[in-house]
Amino acid sequence: MAETQAAEMEISLNQKVIEPVGRNTAPAIALACLSVDPEAVMFVTPSDHMIDGGQAYQNAINRAVELAQEGNVVTFGIDPLGPETGFGYIEARGESVVSFREKPDLKTAKEFLASGNFLWNSGMFCFKAGVFLEELEKHHYEMLKACKQAYSTIENGFVDLESMLTIPADSIDYAVLEKSDRVKVVPSSFYWTDLGTFDALINYAQLNQNRVDMLRPVEGCSNAYAFTNKKVVANGVDNIMLVETKDVMLVLPIGESNRVKSVYNSIKENDRSLVE
Repeated sequence: MAETQAAEMEISLNQKVIEPVGRNTAPAIALACLSVDPEAVMFVTPSDHMIDGGQAYQNAINRAVELAQEGNVVTFGIDPLGPETGFGYIEARGESVVSFREKPDLKTAKEFLASGNFLWNSGMFCFKAGVFLEELEKHHYEMLKACKQAYSTIENGFVDLESMLTIPADSIDYAVLEKSDRVKVVPSSFYWTDLGTFDALINYAQLNQNRVDMLRPVEGCSNAYAFTNKKVVANGVDNIMLVETKDVMLVLPIGESNRVKSVYNSIKENDRSLVE
């Protein structure tokens, strides 16, 4: 998929590091950093985010590169549009990070917004490859050691499975960001959302005249959406989402798509064939 998308954008993939199994974000980033010059400035971004920022996005990246070249580990904080409970937050003072906060409940999210110094944690980062590896060595030496060993096994871009499994699994937030004293944040005003939940897709569709493939409002209902190619007929059923797969129809209240994980685990326990 990455090769196809790169070709469409006329980008050459000079270096590939392919994980046979996920070990969370910190090892993935470390392996990427090991594959380039230590002075190279890395821009790390997830694949399931929606960004519509124009010049504001470019300005944020330019500032992040400046801070990265000064030896900082840089994250991007998004000006919050509301009391979102599905994102982590960054407590900031200018470009200085005061603290990282986990996804809050609604009451806490409203308190964050009222304080005026909290940003959504975008999960995007910028730093010199060598700086990140220095911080990982300082705060999680065993992870870096295992990553170096795994990197040495790469053949045709693929990391050896057994070596990969020896790497401690942890996020960049826990392994580095929450411990490092070299972290900066770029407060950013471009439109951003994490499309990792059905609610996020619905919110994006509402802002963009419902231009999301397979997502359509359900006629005869208020605030009801269906992820399906089939015609959905309903009446008087409000604030729900319907998600069709080959074998299962998922129905959830709008705003509760974080329940999908527990639903998935329940299905997996009772009828594993439906999720394989």
